Amino acid sequence: MYVPSFADADGDGMGDLRGITDRLGHVADLGADAVWLTPFYPSPLADGGYDVADYRGVDPRHGTLDDFRALLARARDLGLRTIVDIVPNHCSDQHPWFQEALAAAPRSAARDRFIFREGTGPGGAEPPADWQSKFGGPAWTRVPDGQWYMHIFASEQPDLNWDNPEVAADFEDTLRFWLDLGVDGFRVDVAHGLRKDLAPPLRDTHGGDTAPLNSPPAGLNHPFWDRDEVHDIYRVWRKITDAYAPPRIMVAEAGVSAARLPLYTRPDELHQAFNFFHLRCPWESGAFRDVVDTSLADAATTGSLPTWVLSNHDVVRHRTRYGLPEGTDLRAWVTGDGREPAVDDTRGRRRARAAALLTLALPGTTYLYQGEELGLPEVADLPAEALRDPMWERTGHGQKGRDGCRVPLPWTRDGSSYGFGAGGSWLPQPDGWGERSVEAQTGRAGSFLELYRTALALRRDFLGDESFTWLPSAPGELAFRKGAGLVCRVNLSDRPVPLSVPDGAEPLLASDPLPDGQLPPDTAVWLRSGAR
Repeated sequence: MYVPSFADADGDGMGDLRGITDRLGHVADLGADAVWLTPFYPSPLADGGYDVADYRGVDPRHGTLDDFRALLARARDLGLRTIVDIVPNHCSDQHPWFQEALAAAPRSAARDRFIFREGTGPGGAEPPADWQSKFGGPAWTRVPDGQWYMHIFASEQPDLNWDNPEVAADFEDTLRFWLDLGVDGFRVDVAHGLRKDLAPPLRDTHGGDTAPLNSPPAGLNHPFWDRDEVHDIYRVWRKITDAYAPPRIMVAEAGVSAARLPLYTRPDELHQAFNFFHLRCPWESGAFRDVVDTSLADAATTGSLPTWVLSNHDVVRHRTRYGLPEGTDLRAWVTGDGREPAVDDTRGRRRARAAALLTLALPGTTYLYQGEELGLPEVADLPAEALRDPMWERTGHGQKGRDGCRVPLPWTRDGSSYGFGAGGSWLPQPDGWGERSVEAQTGRAGSFLELYRTALALRRDFLGDESFTWLPSAPGELAFRKGAGLVCRVNLSDRPVPLSVPDGAEPLLASDPLPDGQLPPDTAVWLRSGAR
């Protein structure tokens, strides 16, 4: 759940905790096991709440701690677990620690909680190193006394110094605060970025500032991404979560190579790590097969299972991605209001439905992003005056950013915000959004919502046996068995293939209608194996 965009109970146009509580029945009816909440902590919202000003509170725009307790209780009543975001790499520039650091002298204890350095060049007028922000521009901002502070993201998000024991101790207390309240775990934001090589002189990256998704197995020895020292933090955190009964869960957002990802899920570290390789996979059978094989094999090295994800609050929604030509520059496409190239929404719709069945059939854990169960597309034509993503300003209006996947959900066919809230929505919703709503799709045969509800209900029949076997398949097709009972076949080609049904197999669910004996292009089917 992207908290600002799920549901608004108080009518101010911004999603809140009471809105989520009121709508949790939808999540339970969908068939999910847990909810993950993006940050709802006090924040200036320079980056959608990922600029945290107080790690142990609730932003008044989202509610109160009592509202959060009520959400936990309602989730428990519905059989749902609750995972919250923890943002340990950086805080808000309005956090009391950073305000104290700005008022303190260079090389003071207050500044040592962050990464302040002297500049380079004449008068220290150049940044301390060539490190670049993920949101555009230098990863350094100068303060009036001449020093510079580091921020991997926006200048309103100063990076914390994890070499400082006070920082580590404070986050351990924060974990215990939320665990004592009753949360079931944490999603760890930027899990691969906490530790930096800060030994002088700071090493230049020579443009290698982005997360090393394609790094070699040995790693890049990058000054601030995926450093081995980061794992010391998670070993301590694991001892904290294991002290609770039942033990709580942690999942890493770690943009690292496939070979490095399992390091985050070793038995004494985090429990899961998001699998962005599945999300980024092109619609091609060989590519998906490689991702599945690599993901299963790498996870097995630590005794874990992979996670699978198709969309999240940071990427173009997959219904739209699958309708664009392969290789489309998505950032440029969004910045151009989604006009060029044109989206083939018919193809995107079919592929998104087939991808749902493919993903939900795989061993491990699937994370669904709010609205994908409604088949929501990307809203690429948001007007410039509505944009909130810091990328828009930091890139000089060169990138519109991620707002298009964060447009508030439609719950009803009608109303000023299609049921999101009585006071409109903080991002404008497109015309016709109501026909994509929960109300419009409930009980409608062939709708995205009913496909997801049916798939998640059937999936429970096959939990427990997470073994995996590839089956013979036609060119362009994927076919596999999970456990002893679930067979999934997906046609990723542009032509029909014969639908091979094992003797005694029972058809369960298809992403689109199946002509006799054929599996159409961009279609998936589940069958119950006769060997069950």
